Amino acid sequence: MNTDKIYAESIAKEYAIKDKSKVVALRKLDKKAKLPAEIFTYTFGIAAALIMGVGMCLSMKVIGNGSTLMFVLGIIVGIIGMVLAGINYPLYKKILEASKKKYAYDIITLAKEIAEEE
Repeated sequence: MNTDKIYAESIAKEYAIKDKSKVVALRKLDKKAKLPAEIFTYTFGIAAALIMGVGMCLSMKVIGNGSTLMFVLGIIVGIIGMVLAGINYPLYKKILEASKKKYAYDIITLAKEIAEEE
């Protein structure tokens, strides 16, 4: 086995001019279909975690005046944050499904073209 030859070919591939192929276009379409759901999920999840954290801080008397009212409010806010975090994944699935439906025709058409070439 000639490892020098394999190494030289791998270096040459790295510097070779990459042409726009259908596979690259398919990857881009796939990424474009999934990106809105991922952005929403991360943003919504961070917001839910922050809301839950504020509730925890209120209930542990880290913020607020330490009264019983703030303690109860902290528990309520924390539960709201937990509920929001809990519904994050079902929302992600629904948004992803809608986005996949939007790009399904283009992706399937391009995938069939690639499959027929080989």
